[in-house]
Amino acid sequence: MKKIIALLVLAGMATVAAAADIVGNAKAATAKVEMCIGCHGIPGYKATFPEVFQVPMIGGQSAKYIESALKAYQKGDRKHPSMKGIAASLSDQDIADVAAYYSQQTKTK
Repeated sequence: MKKIIALLVLAGMATVAAAADIVGNAKAATAKVEMCIGCHGIPGYKATFPEVFQVPMIGGQSAKYIESALKAYQKGDRKHPSMKGIAASLSDQDIADVAAYYSQQTKTK
């Protein structure tokens, strides 16, 4: 039993270590953000699917916030269907890169 617990602890530590190794690269995100710009890059843009809502400008937002939001869409904790589909297509590295890219942008209203 002690061996099983020790293995589970080690496996958990390896997962944390692997996640900690991911560092966002804003330059690598250039092609990845093309799908974001169409909504998040237009001041005052309102999307109409699945309902009308103001699309937030994400330039200048903190990288941690963007990463957290994209992972919440992946898990289904955030419910927007288009964002869920986009987030589902991103790897952890993609998310870190996109977050780094947008966190380095000028904050817009």
